[in-house]
Amino acid sequence: MSDPALDASASSLPFPAAPRGVSRAQSVPKEHIIDALRGLAALLVAYFHCRQVTWVGMQNFHQTAGRALDLNTIVSYLTFPVAWGSAGVPVFFVISGYCIHRSAAQRLAANPAYRLDTVNFWARRFARIYPVLLAALLLTFALDWASHQLPPVNHKLLDIGPRAFLVNLFSLQGVAGKTYGSNGALWTLSIEVQFYAIYPLLFALRRRFGMTPVLAMIALINVASAFALERHEIQFFTSYWLSWTIGAWIAEARVRTTPDSRAASPWLYLIAFVFMALGCIAFHFGQYAAFQLWAAGFACYLYKALDQRGDGSNTRGPGSAVRLLSRVGDFSFSLYLIHLPIFVLLSSLLFRSAFQVEIWPSFAFMLVAIPVAYVFYRLVELPAMKWSASLKPKAKAARV
Repeated sequence: MSDPALDASASSLPFPAAPRGVSRAQSVPKEHIIDALRGLAALLVAYFHCRQVTWVGMQNFHQTAGRALDLNTIVSYLTFPVAWGSAGVPVFFVISGYCIHRSAAQRLAANPAYRLDTVNFWARRFARIYPVLLAALLLTFALDWASHQLPPVNHKLLDIGPRAFLVNLFSLQGVAGKTYGSNGALWTLSIEVQFYAIYPLLFALRRRFGMTPVLAMIALINVASAFALERHEIQFFTSYWLSWTIGAWIAEARVRTTPDSRAASPWLYLIAFVFMALGCIAFHFGQYAAFQLWAAGFACYLYKALDQRGDGSNTRGPGSAVRLLSRVGDFSFSLYLIHLPIFVLLSSLLFRSAFQVEIWPSFAFMLVAIPVAYVFYRLVELPAMKWSASLKPKAKAARV
């Protein structure tokens, strides 16, 4: 049996939700906690990069100005947790696996003979991702070209030539080339697109063996890939596949279990905290191990949080903080794609790419990037979302 491809709310790396104008009537309920988490993760990653571009760093700050007890010193030290801001990446991967697979998990539960419409899935993912990625690369070129005219050249500025452009456009960054210009964040999108390319195989394996055996198999692939590829600085989806598949496993688990049985495991929050803390420790010895620990910790949190915060059925509704982060989550994909070139241009223009002892410019830069990302979302991302939604096959009339 062939069925429509995944619903319109299935998300890309930072999980942009379905556009406000697209009906959710035939999609899964809106999960406010998912929207809020992707908004929070995007802000965390963006500010992590903003500090790298604008600020002297915690160690240098402490050695030079960190002993003075003034407002700048206090606020600077309060930003210390942002040093682990790259934790937002494995968070994105876990949520992506959950969002992409949850519709298929529901359909498989209702009909074990359900088969994925692979061509339609790929077509919708292409329409959803590539117009936005192309626009982001063109914007990166324009902003980085301007930054190159403002010497000294910022340390974040790399190759903006045609080869680097094509490597990033075809999601081969980390395999056939490196970062395009200043936009280093795009390496995770390349991994995400590779997840989409291989998803039909994962789906077929799940139908044949079940999700838990598939998860165990991918864990072995993940470890082997880390030794074979990561140690040689080759970034390929197999080294991060486990975190994405854990998200898909959560989607399956929520279909198979009842809310009462899930609510009986409050210890998952403690396990989540332990894994996240271990990831912060491991990060100082290498990024890869930290990513795996952060993914495991966040997965434990997500499994419980989906019950605690609701999926739209909570009659009290989400809190104001969740609503605010949820709105940021709507355009988090755009923010993720374009924030770094904006920060680099502002730093080149205002400070000649010199690091600042004051922490305030990093906040000001964020206040520029967020509205620019929202405009980018309205002009570029929303049309792509609507195009992707329009490719969803119409439901076939029931046979009588």
